[in-house]
Amino acid sequence: MPRKLQIELFLLDNLIWVILAGFFLLNAIITPMFATYGNMVNILYHSAIMSMLVLGQGLILIIGHLDLSLESTLVFAPGVAMLLATRWLPFSLDPVTAIILTLAIGALIGLFNGICIAKIEVNPFLQTLSMMIILRGLALFLIPLSIFPLAKVYTYAGQARTIGNIPVAVLIVFIIFLIFHFIMQYTAFGRHFVATGGNARASYISGINTKRMVIYAFVIAGLLAAVAGLLAAGRQNSVSNSMGEGMVMLAFAGAILGGASLEGGKGTPLGMLGGALLLGMISNSLNLLGVGVTLVYATQGALIFVAIVLDRVRIKVRNHLLHQEQVRRLIIQEQGG
Repeated sequence: MPRKLQIELFLLDNLIWVILAGFFLLNAIITPMFATYGNMVNILYHSAIMSMLVLGQGLILIIGHLDLSLESTLVFAPGVAMLLATRWLPFSLDPVTAIILTLAIGALIGLFNGICIAKIEVNPFLQTLSMMIILRGLALFLIPLSIFPLAKVYTYAGQARTIGNIPVAVLIVFIIFLIFHFIMQYTAFGRHFVATGGNARASYISGINTKRMVIYAFVIAGLLAAVAGLLAAGRQNSVSNSMGEGMVMLAFAGAILGGASLEGGKGTPLGMLGGALLLGMISNSLNLLGVGVTLVYATQGALIFVAIVLDRVRIKVRNHLLHQEQVRRLIIQEQGG
């Protein structure tokens, strides 16, 4: 493959970082206080929760599906864990157990979605849409009033700061993304995961348990949504029934912007991190510029539209480049013959 084509494909696959750099430079010039150290830390901090949802949604897109229930899992997992820890049991649970319980509930919700989709073959959109409504309804019923205050151990991940005033939440997010980058790039599990999303039938014929891969994807996504819920509860020192509301479609946009595709089999964790950071930068710049709430909402809708269009354009450009290379090789073969 010619070096020029390799560079073009690399830039296409990592387009989010080009967009991110351009957006940063633009705002550094036109947006007051945008490029300061404190604001950069603020962007990272406020992107932490969304980053977990973007990664979860991105992994589901790689496997070839969609999960609308992530935003409701975000509130349901810590909500039920806190009710068990403080109200429903005759004894109090320690905060560490409550954290483990939060993560376990998120994983179990993902397991239920995965089994229904992979084993029973329920449509993923309808399955996760119903779960989103069920879990949000249960959260509204079980948590009519916020649960607060929370134990310091439980809020540590969402509130604590380290050297340089860097939030612990930011460090946790980066570690999780690095772990998933390693898994997806350098392990057999990662290769089987991507292959399943790219061509499930061919993967099954080659010996990959594709149904199990789908279940794993939803379990991981549920677990990541629970981590997002843990960070959200820790940040506000409470669990409220409105946590995560309206975040799932932005997470979808962030994953697509980060390189995932509606066709499945495409995307990387680091690309999804770039998508989450872009969402955070856009929100931050609009706030600094004093843009009204209604326009911010419209901008979020525009981002979803842009993500969908970008997905199609990226696929068409990639196919065009590969087609041109194939034609070039055929011409060389004919000339050589």
